[in-house]
Amino acid sequence: MDNKEKFIKYENLLKQWSQKMNLVAPSTLGDIENRHFKDSAQLADFIPKNTKIIDLGSGAGFPGVVLAILGWNVICIESIHKKAGFLSTLKTELDLPNLTIVNDRIENFLSKTPVKAGDFVFTARAFAPLIKIFDYTHKTNCRLFLLKGREIESEILKAKTKYKFDYKLYPSKTGDGYIICVTKLK
Repeated sequence: MDNKEKFIKYENLLKQWSQKMNLVAPSTLGDIENRHFKDSAQLADFIPKNTKIIDLGSGAGFPGVVLAILGWNVICIESIHKKAGFLSTLKTELDLPNLTIVNDRIENFLSKTPVKAGDFVFTARAFAPLIKIFDYTHKTNCRLFLLKGREIESEILKAKTKYKFDYKLYPSKTGDGYIICVTKLK
């Protein structure tokens, strides 16, 4: 199955499962390609191909599963059992041996798994405020590539009250949000 077929199958599974559970906003189901797939795929321009990704709060698989389809090794962390079940179905149905699903809380996973800067980067989309993401990840020294909304400037200001970090901000190509690339988080 080529990537185009995988994305078609992904879209169909997302629509099917969304009838049973809240995976994405119902208003976005009419434009999954742009609202979810292309939005998530933007991160491919920033993350080196040989880098392993830990996707935080993966939910419906954005951006983690999209990046796995595009060839990255991805670990999707999802604490909600039903959503982890959806992600496991995607792994199987889309034949993604480079995708690992972890049904656990992020802090539990990180306390049990050695995560070193240079080996991994973190991604997230529609997950948590910047300061909360930093609370989870600051001890790893890993880079972060996050898809964030219009309120990113206020999230940055709030995060700066607790953390020091370098960042670059890029406007989203698919909406009015941003991509924030964070390094040197302390």
